[in-house]
Amino acid sequence: MVLVRNKRFFEVIVGLILIFLLIWLVSINDFIFMPLFKLVGAVAFPIIGAGILYYLTKPLMHFFERFRIHRIVAILMVFVIILLAAFLFVIYIWPIVRDQTANLIKGIPAMVKVAEDFISYWETNYTIIPDQILQAVDDFADKIPSRIDDIINHLFSFVGGLIGQVISIVAGIVLIPFFLFFMLKDGEKLLPFIMKFFKPKKAYNIRSLLLKINQVLTAFIQGQLIVSFFVGVLLLIGYSIIGLDYALALALFGMLTNVIPYLGPFLAVTPAIIVGTFQDPWNIVWVSIIMIVAQQIESTLISPNVMGQVLHLHPLTIITVILAAGSIAGFLGILFAVPFYAVIRTIIIHFYETYVDSKKNREDALF
Repeated sequence: MVLVRNKRFFEVIVGLILIFLLIWLVSINDFIFMPLFKLVGAVAFPIIGAGILYYLTKPLMHFFERFRIHRIVAILMVFVIILLAAFLFVIYIWPIVRDQTANLIKGIPAMVKVAEDFISYWETNYTIIPDQILQAVDDFADKIPSRIDDIINHLFSFVGGLIGQVISIVAGIVLIPFFLFFMLKDGEKLLPFIMKFFKPKKAYNIRSLLLKINQVLTAFIQGQLIVSFFVGVLLLIGYSIIGLDYALALALFGMLTNVIPYLGPFLAVTPAIIVGTFQDPWNIVWVSIIMIVAQQIESTLISPNVMGQVLHLHPLTIITVILAAGSIAGFLGILFAVPFYAVIRTIIIHFYETYVDSKKNREDALF
């Protein structure tokens, strides 16, 4: 028994050494692998986009199939619904969001002027404030125009870079429907195809792992996007009730940022509080109450029923993963940190459980 354990431990150590050796070889021969990485990067965008749509539209396709509709026809009906939703968004929602966003950008200089006047008034009428604080406020006020200029310059440079990549982006968007079509049509055939290359016992083990990964991705993608949609609707209702300017644009921004777990709500409420403060100082209270109510409804009613307890991730773990991924990969890291971590965690747990089971029976081992 001791010999078997030592052998298994030795195999694990050798495997880890080989993995690190492979990573090192790739890093010193990047001129060979860089074209391959660029190829993967070019294909990754349409595959990821189609994968997200796959998890969102698969339940709808299965719903149509319940009425004995052929799969190809069901897929075409799904595409029609997607096009109809996009058409309605472009016709009825996008013009309002565009105009509100343009007006908000035009109103930024006026907001800055109001802030500067308020700071000047405060300095003039409240002389008991320590000089250090006044100096810090003056420095902050002096830097506001330069900060805005930096933001605008970064925005234009970002747009310029985006225009430079517009061909690849458009090509990726064009490829998404094709990937989505074949994912919906043949996605369920992937698992049986993989199983053919393994013995029955190991095939069952790998099938169990892939089903767990599929369950995690389904729970996160469907759950997080549905939750974000409902939060956006709740924010729109609340902003409209208090008469907040640019309500639709701010609610849409809140819906998009809410895709980021835990940190999203704080990002969503920031521009709404800023805009609301310049409109009416009491809006700080109202906007905060609206966000708290929306988050309470989401956390107590929507998330438990939509996402369930599949992910089993502690909030502190999620925040740590998001911050680490953001520092490494920027916004894309923040966006994909949680599902990536959930998948890796699922794989590690499955391998550990397989290792424990293999102590009883070697046939249960995955490798």
